[in-house]
Amino acid sequence: MATRIAFIGLGNMGGGMAANQAKAGHAVSAFDLSAAALERAKAAGCTPVGSVAEAVRDAEVIITMLPAGPHVLQVYSEQIIGAAPSSALLLDCSTIDVDTARKVAGLAREGGYAFADAPVSGGTMAAEAGTLAFMVGCDEGDFPRIEAALEPMSRATFRAGDHGAGQAAKICNNMILGITMLGTCEAIALAEKLGLDPVKFFDIAAKSSGQSWSVTSYYPWPGPVPTAPSNRDYEGGFATAMMLKDLKLAQDAAAKAGASTPLGAQSEALFQLFDRLGYGGRDFSGILQMLRGRLEDLPRA
Repeated sequence: MATRIAFIGLGNMGGGMAANQAKAGHAVSAFDLSAAALERAKAAGCTPVGSVAEAVRDAEVIITMLPAGPHVLQVYSEQIIGAAPSSALLLDCSTIDVDTARKVAGLAREGGYAFADAPVSGGTMAAEAGTLAFMVGCDEGDFPRIEAALEPMSRATFRAGDHGAGQAAKICNNMILGITMLGTCEAIALAEKLGLDPVKFFDIAAKSSGQSWSVTSYYPWPGPVPTAPSNRDYEGGFATAMMLKDLKLAQDAAAKAGASTPLGAQSEALFQLFDRLGYGGRDFSGILQMLRGRLEDLPRA
């Protein structure tokens, strides 16, 4: 059965996500500040609209994919809550801080809305393929409805807990990813220095105790994993600037919670350096070239 969906935010992730909702047969009213993004959404079967208010006016489900916490708070407090039908389901798939997610949830509850923070894992390829993993913070009774709304974009949807728990799961998960990618890149750089072929090292590590997602699904050396950005000069995938954003969120959360995260802090510092050298637009696995001392081989982006 077709659902009226408002999709706000059509960037690298949101564009593919909105397209999969349209592909599933839903009526998607799409809004973004970028005219080019709206054109791509139209080509994918969405209906471009001129404002958030127009998108949400008759929506049954509202999905947002926005850059940061201040954008999410502003859009919900000023343009969605009160403008959308109170029966609409509100789903924020942005990656933001836990406190802002809980604040928006409180505003939504006061307005009579069901709301979830539902950040994603999987990157742009999964967004386009409809195979993202969603980590949801919501009231338990709302979860079946939320899971059904996310299904066209999802390979797995988890209820992490109450409001804010989705964001907590996302930043903790991505801290693991940042740390393991750095470990993988350091090991490859060392293997190369020791005369070990990095492709042969993949064959070994993928079947040994060093195995991780960063090795088997996203190996940062060209060849062993054909879909990895390492085969495309580290274009696409998960931008360094986005990994840095998530690591900063993790460090901010750790400071507030009094948690010790020394490897997370070191990872943030290294990705910060890579970003400041001009590689924020390259996939985060491209940090291998910095660790190899071969940045001249990597075009800035």
